[in-house]
Amino acid sequence: VQLQASGGGFVQAGGSLRLSCAASGRTISSFHIGWFRQAPGKEREFVAAIRWTGVTTHADSVKGRFTISRDNAKNTVYLQMNSLKPEDTAVYYCAAEFRFVGGNVEADYWGQGTQVTVSS
Repeated sequence: VQLQASGGGFVQAGGSLRLSCAASGRTISSFHIGWFRQAPGKEREFVAAIRWTGVTTHADSVKGRFTISRDNAKNTVYLQMNSLKPEDTAVYYCAAEFRFVGGNVEADYWGQGTQVTVSS
């Protein structure tokens, strides 16, 4: 499976972006997919996840502002980001079949990352 993350960019605080994680190679409809982000000098952190059942989880820092969803017909997972804040600035990665091992996240498949920059 290859994951292609896209949709990042530069936006002012309060703005919106929609990230896409498009998969190729096989269907990801049965996969557990997550979004993570990493800001300069910080560790990679969990943002949101969606199970094959459609059940979603969002980090407290983005709850009410970000929404993860999936379109199995397009083999794509999305992250709608609204009310963006400067502290949301980071490289955003999607991952398939991830798990937490100790304090780190491991995944069978990672996307290449897309930069999100939010100005104040």
